[in-house]
Amino acid sequence: MITDKADKINKIIMKYTKKLLILGFHSANLILIILYLYPASIFGCFLYNDCSIELQITSDFIITSNYLISSNHLYAFIMLSLLGVFAYPSSNKFKLLIGYLFSLSIILELFHLIISNREFEWGDFFGNILGVIFVIIIYKVKNRYA
Repeated sequence: MITDKADKINKIIMKYTKKLLILGFHSANLILIILYLYPASIFGCFLYNDCSIELQITSDFIITSNYLISSNHLYAFIMLSLLGVFAYPSSNKFKLLIGYLFSLSIILELFHLIISNREFEWGDFFGNILGVIFVIIIYKVKNRYA
């Protein structure tokens, strides 16, 4: 009897956790798209009263003296990808999710070609892609050894 109640409670918790993860993933998508497509730095506007200043979480990753990987973009797509993987872990939805994340990471950076006050940057582009790839590798390794 106690086990039945515990199982019911566990199922209810898992159901709401799943819904919360899905809501979090979709909310994070919307926020990321708004931040990406806004023609200035929203964080700069609020934190520094200067929309031309971009918030930098950490220094960009240096590959060569001429080439950097954007740390902000890498972190953003790691977080978005992690939320997506936790929200949609099944194999059918996982493949769709990965296609979506790669498409989003490419399309959003390409939009910077046409948005005023924004520029396409290879470092941002590769930060987006590497963020998604990083989470895929973690997911595959976890599933292989779990």
